[in-house]
Amino acid sequence: MKIRFSHTILAISVTFFSLNACAVKTSIYNDFIEKMVSEHQFDRDKLSALLNKSVVKESILKAMSSPAEKRLEWHSYRKIFLKSNRINGGIKFWRENKKLLDAASKKYGIPAEIIVAIIGVETRYGGNTGSYKVLDSLTTLGFHFPKRAKFFKSELEHFLLLCREEGFDPYEQKGSYAGAMGKSQFISSSYRAYAVDGDGDSKRDLWNSHADIIHSVANYFSKHHWSDSPLITQQTTVKGDAHKTLLNRTLKPINTLKQLSEQGVQVPSNIANSTIVRLLELKQKEHSEFWLTFHNFYVITRYNHSHLYAMAVSQLGQEIKKGFLKEHP
Repeated sequence: MKIRFSHTILAISVTFFSLNACAVKTSIYNDFIEKMVSEHQFDRDKLSALLNKSVVKESILKAMSSPAEKRLEWHSYRKIFLKSNRINGGIKFWRENKKLLDAASKKYGIPAEIIVAIIGVETRYGGNTGSYKVLDSLTTLGFHFPKRAKFFKSELEHFLLLCREEGFDPYEQKGSYAGAMGKSQFISSSYRAYAVDGDGDSKRDLWNSHADIIHSVANYFSKHHWSDSPLITQQTTVKGDAHKTLLNRTLKPINTLKQLSEQGVQVPSNIANSTIVRLLELKQKEHSEFWLTFHNFYVITRYNHSHLYAMAVSQLGQEIKKGFLKEHP
């Protein structure tokens, strides 16, 4: 009897502490839950149960606190993406999806090589779409990463709405440590705003439908005002030190070619002096490279706010295009 009584007390105690732990965890989400209930008519109990299943991931907090990209100079960053296997993978992807790429390029005005390069840089053409539960990523960052909590709570809101709209199971979807999803790595707000149904099946599937993926990337750039100009980047040279006043952290072109020329920057003679550009310095191991970047380079940075990222996409796209045109002259 004593043994049975002890087991009973132990079971009651474990149950009490488990319920108490759930209550404490739920309290972290209370304001968010109330927002989702009042603004979007979510079921309070179901949403509470879902959020309580999420797990705080220290690996996510560590990755977000010290992203690898910020620790790299161009010469190291470039090596990651301008490898023969990624170039050849892009040529293969273009070959296998030529009709879809042709259609998307024509509809949205985005070069096929840029669409392919984005998918190559983001996930190696679907080879790595992420292994974290998106729910874990967004709750970890939304409630345990104060620096960007507001942004990731908003992304969690978009994620839950996206799952309801598309019929996804919010507990099963996987992505990057920051919650980006599919072969094109759209965050939830971008998925809802820019993903399109490219194959006409009334779904927007960025994991499995190449039509949806390709058209969605093209639509993203179109909505961010890609121009019909072929200019993205052009390498240049500088004389003296006056050009240093033109180097800044802004990603957006803000100077005219005329202004650059007056500060010792070599500018192309076949482009109007009034053209707005940005002077970009990239670090090689033993020297610097200087580049003119144009409006469409800035548009690429709307996908990822990094000049290294945009340059990798641009150069990978050029290499893929060279290889594809050798096969299809």
